[in-house]
Amino acid sequence: MASNDASRDDKKSWNTHKLGLRIGADALAASAAGVLVAPLITMIDKGIIENASGRNTLGESLRASARELLLKPHRFLTGKPFALIYILYFGTYFTANTIDTASSTMHNTPLSSTTAGTPKFLATSTSNLALCLYKDNRFTQLFGPASSSSARPVPLPTFLFFTVRDCLTIFASFNLPPLFAPTFARHMGAAAQQYVSAASAAQFLTPAAVQIVSTPLHLLGLDLYNRPGVRVLRDWAKSAGARMGRIIPAFGVGGVVNTKVRRGLLGRLE
Repeated sequence: MASNDASRDDKKSWNTHKLGLRIGADALAASAAGVLVAPLITMIDKGIIENASGRNTLGESLRASARELLLKPHRFLTGKPFALIYILYFGTYFTANTIDTASSTMHNTPLSSTTAGTPKFLATSTSNLALCLYKDNRFTQLFGPASSSSARPVPLPTFLFFTVRDCLTIFASFNLPPLFAPTFARHMGAAAQQYVSAASAAQFLTPAAVQIVSTPLHLLGLDLYNRPGVRVLRDWAKSAGARMGRIIPAFGVGGVVNTKVRRGLLGRLE
């Protein structure tokens, strides 16, 4: 009898109130973040890969993509590269959001509460890695060396470098900001936080900072596909800058938008 009573008490502690609507809010927040960041990320990813393959310079590639977005937006927004990027970030943020919703359901915490533990890292990393490796495979083939007569398979070592790169980025994007936010709050002061919250500052800076370490892995992976030799040192500074410019909107702006939209939607349900 005691065990049955305990089981009933555990079930009562779960907060399943409006669970379907909460998952819908998770999806809407992830979609808003994905739509917002996908155009810029598409241009930057294409530029980095074309620059690494020698197909185009980073600047010329960015300018060509910007012209297409401005003059032929329907073509840009319905293209395969944009779709791949949107699906990548929608899937990543939706996974993170649903982990938070599952945690608030099981622990009966506020609907908009977030987590920063191992389950969230593992789930978000798995989702991001699967989607990102597929995206990288397609981008590398689409925008690789122009002289290639056909798209070659991406070698396993390239996937391994990309995997470590993405694990570093995901950890810095979803797990480190909640941990570093109190430190940012202590050093920013009340005046600065009137303009940018400590949580938002941490969300912007930690994913960008990790690119200093992860960019060489990205370039090594691309060089293994593009050419026998490597040019990591030559391209590191330019590519690291481009990847920081990519990550700040992807997990900085996107992370803040996802969090604020989700919090606003769930606040209406509470």
